[in-house]
Amino acid sequence: MIKAMRTAASGMAAQQLNVDNIANNLANVNTTGFKKSKVEFQDLLYKNMKQAGVSNAAGAAVPTALEVGYGTRPVATVRQFGVGELSETGNPLDMSIEGNGFFQINMPDGTLAYTRDGSFKLSADGQLVTSDGFTVSPEISVPEDAEMISVGFDGTVYAKVVGQVDPQELGQLELAKFINPAGLEAIGHNLFVQSGASGEPITGSPSEEGLGNINQGYLELSNVDVVSEMVNMIVAQRAYEINSKAIQTSDDMSSLANNLKR
Repeated sequence: MIKAMRTAASGMAAQQLNVDNIANNLANVNTTGFKKSKVEFQDLLYKNMKQAGVSNAAGAAVPTALEVGYGTRPVATVRQFGVGELSETGNPLDMSIEGNGFFQINMPDGTLAYTRDGSFKLSADGQLVTSDGFTVSPEISVPEDAEMISVGFDGTVYAKVVGQVDPQELGQLELAKFINPAGLEAIGHNLFVQSGASGEPITGSPSEEGLGNINQGYLELSNVDVVSEMVNMIVAQRAYEINSKAIQTSDDMSSLANNLKR
């Protein structure tokens, strides 16, 4: 009876983590460039009381084993990098990636982070930065007398400067991609950092190496499907209830056994 309780308890703990993950997905339904994640589970060890293939009393081989499992455990939260819908903003500093690439961001400690959130701003000195003030890499500096900023599909940034007929080229954005983007480590602020599982970044100009094109004036929305997440939450809730019922049933059976009298 005690083993059944512990087995069911592992299922309840696993479903609690599942609900926590679903809640995080739903909380970020309006987060620009957010990528939903899914919890994966594995069954635990088994107690083998009779092996398959052994001979029984009659000398025949037993075709199946007699074994009981010890429950389940969560083993991974897999981030799904499906592209979200594009929303037109009309803001020249808003950019989205039509492809698998990531914008590169300079962090204060000198390392690079990566994001799908292209809602950029201008700092006080004209640098292209994120909403948290981190500069985009390669750095793009916009003159203070710029009237208009345009970004091509290939990431080339131009500005129309007062007194000049032709647009001035300010630089070119570069994108990065990874062999295993699901291995990137999320650090919040819509940012990811490289990990041992993600592999080394492959960098280049947009439209090259399958990195994708840049669309100016658009933002990529979260790829969370609210209806699917609500269904997943109901399924997780029912699984939690069933496991709690198994604990209650085991407790009732244990109580009956303890109250047996001759």
